[in-house]
Amino acid sequence: MHGYILLLHLLGASIWTGGHLLLALTVLPKALRTRSVAEVARFESGFERIGVPALAVQVLTGLWLARAALPDISLWLDPDVPVARPIMVKLALLASTLALAADARLRVIPRLSADTLKGLAWHILAVTLIAVVFVATGVSFRSGWLY
Repeated sequence: MHGYILLLHLLGASIWTGGHLLLALTVLPKALRTRSVAEVARFESGFERIGVPALAVQVLTGLWLARAALPDISLWLDPDVPVARPIMVKLALLASTLALAADARLRVIPRLSADTLKGLAWHILAVTLIAVVFVATGVSFRSGWLY
C-alpha cells in the first residue's frame, strides 16, 4: 500500500510543481511583457481542473505518508525528532501555499487588471518556489539532508 500512496503523492507533486513551473517560466513572462491578464487566466482555468485535485491528492497522501513515517502525530512538530523536521517543513509550506491562494482568491484576482498583474505574478512566483521546496523536502525523506 505504501508504494501506491507514494506514487500518487509523486504524481500530484509532478502535476502541481510542473504546472507552476510552466506557468512561471513560460506563460507569466509573456503575460507580463504584453500586459495580458487573459494569458494567465487561460492557463489558470485549464490548470485548475487538474492542479487543484493534484494538490488535494498531495495533501491526503502526504498526511498518510507522514503518519507512516511518524505514527505519533503529537511528535510531528517536535524539532528534536529527526523525522519530524521535514514533516514540519512540509506543513509550513502547505500553510504558506494555502495563505497565498486565499490572498490571491480574495484580494488579488477580484481586482486583477493589466495594472495589477505584477501582484499576481509575485503570488505565482512564490507558490512556484514553495512547490519546488516541497519537492526538495520530499527528497530529504530519503536523502536525510533535513535531518
